[in-house]
Amino acid sequence: MDPLSGKVVVITGASEGIGARVAALLQSRGALLTVAARNSVKLGQIARSDDLVVAGDITDEGVRRVVIEKTIERHGRIDVLINNAGRGSWYAASAVPLEEARAVFELNFFAPLALSLLATPWLRQSRGILVNISSIAGQISLPWLPVYSASKFAVTALTSAQRSELKRDGVHVMGVFPGYVDTGFQAHAAGPPPPDRIVAGKKFAVSATDCAAAIVDGIAHRRQIVVTPALGWLLVWANRLFPGLVESRMERV
Repeated sequence: MDPLSGKVVVITGASEGIGARVAALLQSRGALLTVAARNSVKLGQIARSDDLVVAGDITDEGVRRVVIEKTIERHGRIDVLINNAGRGSWYAASAVPLEEARAVFELNFFAPLALSLLATPWLRQSRGILVNISSIAGQISLPWLPVYSASKFAVTALTSAQRSELKRDGVHVMGVFPGYVDTGFQAHAAGPPPPDRIVAGKKFAVSATDCAAAIVDGIAHRRQIVVTPALGWLLVWANRLFPGLVESRMERV
């Protein structure tokens, strides 16, 4: 029997990109979904008739409470929470408006933290899984995405702490570190245009479907860390062993 069949899964940022592909894969494996995002039209396009749809801004405390409360009303439990919603920012570290930096952290860090706080009591009951979608930028600081990188480093640190704390309660915590994924991330990121080399690099990006498959496989096998594509591990380890070299290479971009 598929280990994901019948599992109650909450996904934020589910209307497009990685979130939408994860939702589609979980639907095909028989999971019971709550899908949340701001765009109600796109949510309606990806949701099945029996999925619970919550349209709203996940940085709003009221929306977060609705996500959890409606899921419990319908299913009585939460087996998996996937904190996927997020966005980028192209502003340089020396030029980013503070309100922009705060907005990035509100969505990328504080929203998943707050939603995790609401879901944790239920995950303890189900001995479920908490999934935080970080980024390779949460392992290696990208100078063309400095505030985004900072927010994802914060998610990485939070994920590690949650894993240590919740393991004793049987809750599994998984961190996901996608590399360059072919989604609308570039178009949605605020700020001036990114460097030409970054734009050109999209031709080497992993597809959102492949990224989602790695995430769903990680959930099914209760992995601690998922790096996708797997070649991203080379960059992660290079940065750990030779941080000065990696930083000098990043400067050239």
